[in-house]
Amino acid sequence: MSIPALEEAAEAMKRAALEAVDPARAVLRHVGREGEELTVGGRRYDFDAYERVLVIGGGKASVPMAQAIVDLAGDHITAGVIVTKHGHAGGWSAPGFDVIEAGHPVPDEDSVRGAEAVAEVAARATERDLVLCLVSGGGSALLTHPVAGVSLDDLQAVTDKLLRSGATINEINSVRKHLSSIKGGNLARLAAPASLVTLILSDVIGDPLDVIASGPTVPDTTMVADAREVLERYGVEGAGALRETPNPGDPVFDGVQNVVVGSNRLAARAAAEKARSLGFETLLLGSYVEGEAREVAKVAAALAKGVRADGDPVPPPACLVWGGETTVTIRGEGKGGRNQELALAAALALDGWRGIYVMALATDGTDGPTDAAGAVATGATMELARARGLDARSALAENDSYRFFDELGDLIRTGPTGTNVNDLLFVLVS
Repeated sequence: MSIPALEEAAEAMKRAALEAVDPARAVLRHVGREGEELTVGGRRYDFDAYERVLVIGGGKASVPMAQAIVDLAGDHITAGVIVTKHGHAGGWSAPGFDVIEAGHPVPDEDSVRGAEAVAEVAARATERDLVLCLVSGGGSALLTHPVAGVSLDDLQAVTDKLLRSGATINEINSVRKHLSSIKGGNLARLAAPASLVTLILSDVIGDPLDVIASGPTVPDTTMVADAREVLERYGVEGAGALRETPNPGDPVFDGVQNVVVGSNRLAARAAAEKARSLGFETLLLGSYVEGEAREVAKVAAALAKGVRADGDPVPPPACLVWGGETTVTIRGEGKGGRNQELALAAALALDGWRGIYVMALATDGTDGPTDAAGAVATGATMELARARGLDARSALAENDSYRFFDELGDLIRTGPTGTNVNDLLFVLVS
């Protein structure tokens, strides 16, 4: 099997994975309607029992999720406001809906405006209302509602420092929750005593509900002390006044139902199934990959070499699939994302190893502050780079993977995919 064939297989796997976590389909797998009743995860909500049905939410996948809800229950929806990333709305609109585009991964003024609009709708809800909340990855930045005494500038600075430090999303969100009036269960507090149903598209390893989008409708399992510990660990100052959040057992959650409708595991399984259907010996190695991108790349490359040289752990043609989310500690002044950095480190480790193809991508179509979803690398990448005068080691040291792969034409550009369930890593061996 040649490298072009491996490329075609990887493309087919990518398409299968993204289709499996299409947000609208994910919503409709868990939400249905029978006459005047909405069914969500086995629970029934009678429209006749409510004066209003309100839709709120935020995240990179909030627009297609809202489309599904409107298609299902649009005749009963009174009003809605959702917040998505700049460029991700796709021109969608619906009667009574306010769609706001905002900044990600660092919040901007539109993030504050969007969060305030969501908070206003939630705060107006009464015990006679049904509130449908749509949450997906990116919601932490997109729904920015600082506590008193904390400015947007403060939040921007803290977020940027934590993103550059190599902190995990769990650690970053433990800080965000305690600087927000909407995260860490505070949105549920605003909406109480209304009936609140939250549909969640997970972009966090293991699907911890209080971490996804910083858990706006979920009891917070962290305390201010945990947030302070993270800030101290990474030497980040300027966070301002941290506030405690509602914890498990708080009565504000009595009328709340939280349902995960899609996750990285689903995407990874779909990719693995596609690889098997194409004739590859396939191993799905889990959806819990984390750690420094360049270190994960070394492990992936080592396993690929084992397959190629010894048929271990599976004989070629073989495919190894991972899901998860790595991190990058930024030390240089270059441009890139965690998936591009992973691919660059893999290219260095695989120099000269023919018949190996690596694809690393972000399922939302945006890897770091770039227009690429990720990058691909093979055993021939370094040879091609040298022929073009590109210095891969210097690019890695400067966190400059985007320009390196752009020169080679090996960036993955999907545009906004409408979904967001972490990252995927495919390693194919002929």
